[in-house]
Amino acid sequence: MSAVHFDSYTEARAHLKTLLDAAEGGRVATVRREATTTALVDVERLRHYLAAVTPSGAQTVPEAGGWSIFIPGLPVAADGRTFDEAVTEMIDALREYADDWQDHLLDTPNHRENWGLVQLISLSDDDQLREWLVGKGR
Repeated sequence: MSAVHFDSYTEARAHLKTLLDAAEGGRVATVRREATTTALVDVERLRHYLAAVTPSGAQTVPEAGGWSIFIPGLPVAADGRTFDEAVTEMIDALREYADDWQDHLLDTPNHRENWGLVQLISLSDDDQLREWLVGKGR
């Protein structure tokens, strides 16, 4: 099976299984609605890709008997008594940022380009976010 494209929502709905099978198989799967074309992508493929092309750039620093973690250019930071506690707090802070972005920051000029990051956060579980922040085995 090659790429799957439907020129209307009605056509896509009538062939939903074909559309989903294509997306799950990693093939191009699109639906056109008026002037917009939307792609369907398997969640794990998208999450894996976003993690690969969006390095966290997280920086950790020992500070006042504990740890601080932040991502330069992003208004998110966390502190903890231990490294692991700081990372756990950072995961919570990232989730709060993603919620805020979905709620009211998505059209704000200095946050608009964080779409991929918000997708990555929203599609990842805590272990996946931990690995993205600090690497495997930490």
